[in-house]
Amino acid sequence: MRACGVLMPIFSLPSRYGIGCLSKEAFRFADQLREAGQSYWQVLPMGPTGYGDSPYQSYSTYAGSPYYIDLEALTHEGLLTEEECAAEDFGDGETISYGKLFDGRDRLLKKAFERSRISENPDFFWFEEANDWLNDYAMFMALRRVFQGLRWDKWPEDIRLRKPEALDFYARELKEEILFEKFKQYTFYRQWRYLKEHTEKIGLKLIGDLPIYVAFDSADCWAAPTLFQFDEKLQPLAVAGCPPDGFSPDGQLWGNPLYDWPYHEKNNFSWWVKRMRHSFSLFDVVRIDHFRGFDAYYSVPFGEKTAVNGHWEKGPGIGLFRTLESALGKLPVIAEDLGFLTDSVKQLLEDTGFPGMKVLQFAFQADEDSDYLPHHYIENCVVYTGTHDNQTTAGWLDTLREADKEFAASYINHGRGADSLTVEDVICTALGSCAKLAVIPMQDYLLLGDEARINIPGTLGNNWCWRMKPDALKEEQIKKMRARARLYSRL
Repeated sequence: MRACGVLMPIFSLPSRYGIGCLSKEAFRFADQLREAGQSYWQVLPMGPTGYGDSPYQSYSTYAGSPYYIDLEALTHEGLLTEEECAAEDFGDGETISYGKLFDGRDRLLKKAFERSRISENPDFFWFEEANDWLNDYAMFMALRRVFQGLRWDKWPEDIRLRKPEALDFYARELKEEILFEKFKQYTFYRQWRYLKEHTEKIGLKLIGDLPIYVAFDSADCWAAPTLFQFDEKLQPLAVAGCPPDGFSPDGQLWGNPLYDWPYHEKNNFSWWVKRMRHSFSLFDVVRIDHFRGFDAYYSVPFGEKTAVNGHWEKGPGIGLFRTLESALGKLPVIAEDLGFLTDSVKQLLEDTGFPGMKVLQFAFQADEDSDYLPHHYIENCVVYTGTHDNQTTAGWLDTLREADKEFAASYINHGRGADSLTVEDVICTALGSCAKLAVIPMQDYLLLGDEARINIPGTLGNNWCWRMKPDALKEEQIKKMRARARLYSRL
């Protein structure tokens, strides 16, 4: 069945107190999407973020970001007051100020925790029992505070190596801090459950985003170092990246630790089964980032300043996905297969049966018959005008090379001229393609320029900050979105 959806991060929703969250505005946005004929809402990873604020560099693959906790809900529960929330400075509200959020949110959540009597709540006991990652994560975050934000590999040896006596000592010493971290996770997941129940009720499916790698400074690495390519001192032997190309002469050095795939295979990929099961408990569909890394991954020796001296290593291949399917059933997955793909990556995608991604902003190069042009699509794919890593379509059109814009105009609007090409033309090209699912970033429906861009890859600062203005999605636009969904049989 043909369908359409919208890409919109949780943090970009309009809401009070500095950042989009699991508030009434999230419920309203879900309702608006259904009214607009949309079947899917795609979000970005929702984990707690560290340096750089990237959702792709999280302290945990399981935890939810406390930034997304709805403070208004806590005031209705009597755990906070309006006055307390209003007294904190969260910035101007136009964009996200993560520095102000970091201090202000935690102060308020600590007050809510102290009033919550969480240790007497039977639902909290159930949450603890049901989430075996919670103890390690909560201790990890409490220890980060004790050691003033130091990366875990800089901690004292006894706790860095998780010696039993050290774990026991800190569990006693940090009992309240650990419980506070668990309270934040319980609150996040309780609020997420309410939103998920609402989207299920109205027939809106949620697409989550799973980064292939975890951050080195994460509870995942500290709690289970055997999963990764570490030496005896728990330092990475090699890290992830991308090789040099025409856009990046030094390549991209991501710095994430690489998996010890033989170890995973020997253990029947149990960690991956657990990780994917958790993801499918939150979302109806999961987009797996950097899918080609399962076929072959780029390995850069630890300590290198660039990715120039990296090399390719073989990944787990189809064996991983056969194991996952055996454990979890048919996997509702979107494979992020963007960029240069080898024949073996294409074969892995075909063997899994997952839909790949097509991005229209990559399609229009006057001197190339790009695979991203719609006449090359198969039905089993997902088409986007752009992703969170791209310019908005309005910004892209403004900066498109003249020859490419002429080509795009000829392809899309049959030669009416490059100057007549609009964002709406590009949206309709995506919706009109044979792809079974079309996902359009919210900024494109709002006709916003690059001031609304989410991320510029390879840069720090001013990323992950865009917020939609309250009432930006007007009834007229909702009706137009629904009409297009009907026109292209995606309603």
